[in-house]
Amino acid sequence: MQNTLKKVFNIIKVTFEKWHKLSLVLRICTGLLFGLIFGLLLPSLGFIVLFGKIFVGALKAVAPILVFFLVMGALCHKSGNQNNNLKEVVILYLFGTLMAGIVAVFGSFIFPIQLSLNPVLTSTMSAPGGVGEVLENLLLSVVSNPVAALMNANYIGILAWAIVFGIALRTASDTTKTMVNNFSEATSQAVKWIIELAPFGIMGLVFNMITTTGLEALIGYAKLILLLVGCMAFFALVINPAIVYFATRENPYPLVFRCLKESGITAFFTRSSAANIPVNMQLCEDLGLDEDTYSVSIPLGATINMAGAAITIAVLTLATTHTLGIEVDLFTAIILSILSAVSACGASGVAGGSLLLVPLACSLFGIPNEIAMEVVGVGFIVGVIQDSCETGLNSSTDVLYTAIAEFYKKRISKNK
Repeated sequence: MQNTLKKVFNIIKVTFEKWHKLSLVLRICTGLLFGLIFGLLLPSLGFIVLFGKIFVGALKAVAPILVFFLVMGALCHKSGNQNNNLKEVVILYLFGTLMAGIVAVFGSFIFPIQLSLNPVLTSTMSAPGGVGEVLENLLLSVVSNPVAALMNANYIGILAWAIVFGIALRTASDTTKTMVNNFSEATSQAVKWIIELAPFGIMGLVFNMITTTGLEALIGYAKLILLLVGCMAFFALVINPAIVYFATRENPYPLVFRCLKESGITAFFTRSSAANIPVNMQLCEDLGLDEDTYSVSIPLGATINMAGAAITIAVLTLATTHTLGIEVDLFTAIILSILSAVSACGASGVAGGSLLLVPLACSLFGIPNEIAMEVVGVGFIVGVIQDSCETGLNSSTDVLYTAIAEFYKKRISKNK
């Protein structure tokens, strides 16, 4: 009996070691495949859903703490006379988000989509009433109680207070700064452990999607999904490479593909830009970037760099106008691009993320809130794919733009 137990233990140990040696992407794909198989063939295994809930819950719990300590730790160690590329990175974040909105508008004009609008159970959600309300919510989020901001995952408030405390701690003792840095490293390590469980979490999420929504619902919205993913792919593979080439005057695709592979794929499955921060920080380190810049720009990008959200807002809004037969002129389309970019930057501070900001954009065309909220319901249906692609684009672009800013400055310095 003892020998049998020992053999079983050795088999489990060897299996675990082989499993751990596989790349995270391959393990995640395996979890996705098993989730699909179990959902289609064994839908009665309802306990699998729990894996997904635990995984998402763990990510949501630790991500706000991660952003807070990363930003605060980076700023308290930073001296005022250091020269970094943070200003250029922020400009790229804002420019990229605006360009994403423009891509979505042109894509929606070239491939107009019409929706089958039916009543959707979204009455429990409240959309912002206008641009002024969104700006008001953002300003109130900035001055929110720091403890409440952490508890409610208010990333705008978390970022603001992390900056305040980080700057205030610059004059603190080295022991205090070391303690903050230790908390930052410990939180990053906790997130890495959680991400190691991603294959099981993804299995649960896919199983839940198949057993509740079914493949038919996704197939019914295939055109909308293709337009959303197509716009994001165009931005990632055409617009971003063009920006990289302008900055470096070199072949942009090795850097673009590396960011998509090492950051975008992981973010695609975790569906959390904040939880993907440790992955992005490690990638920046591997690329040899300046730590004083990326230690701030990466957490900042997880909050304001929202190209994927801008695309989602613009595409769903114009799909609604096409469905209702509303004519959209060029000037209004330009305003929509700007509105989508501004709204996207504040998406993380609004309950429901980018989807709940769709009614705000719809109000530009006088579309009633009831209809706009039905569109939000459609967004949640396609959100299984849309949200994953959106997060993958947002997170990978955080690293890309941080690298671009540094490479651009180096090229300018060489030419002087």
